[in-house]
Amino acid sequence: MIPLLSPGQDVWARTPGVAGVDEAGRGPLAGPVTAAAVMLDPTRPIAGLADSKRLTAARREALETEIQTRALAWAVAAASPEEIDTLNILQASLLAMRRAVVALGRVPDLALVDGNRCPTLDCPVQAIVGGDGKVAAIAAASILAKVARDREMVRLDALYPGYGLAIHKGYPTAGHLAALRALGPCAIHRQSFRPVREAEDGRC
Repeated sequence: MIPLLSPGQDVWARTPGVAGVDEAGRGPLAGPVTAAAVMLDPTRPIAGLADSKRLTAARREALETEIQTRALAWAVAAASPEEIDTLNILQASLLAMRRAVVALGRVPDLALVDGNRCPTLDCPVQAIVGGDGKVAAIAAASILAKVARDREMVRLDALYPGYGLAIHKGYPTAGHLAALRALGPCAIHRQSFRPVREAEDGRC
């Protein structure tokens, strides 16, 4: 059974000025890191919100539609593989989070961020370890970020065939590592990640 959030668990569930913030894609060898920010409407609760990793792809996509329809505000942003290589993955993740909050078009009273590090924002911000399983707004952000990134990896698979990006979404699976050895890295691989550096042979 997937543990789902309930208003009784989430002390911020009735606070309209709170934005939940989360990212997807810190671990992959290819593609962007994607972040989302969501301000939920306390008068329009969404049943079934949970950490995106604990939901099926079909359930995430169904919840994406509900979140986008019912939220007071939502936004998705990303940091590119080039920015990841330049800044490092942590700083690129924080950059993507900041971009998502800015893209909301309104300044939250408080931003709640999944994890233990906070981006620099123009509002108070608090990190919550395991927040995507504790705070509905963070869970909603985790879902939007995951769905958006997965969709982008399917698009990139058509541009860079042979790596299986639509299947593993850039994560270091055995199949992805084998393709890297056979084909070499391509333009969307994160050159600063060790498996990519080790596979570097100049081919795309």
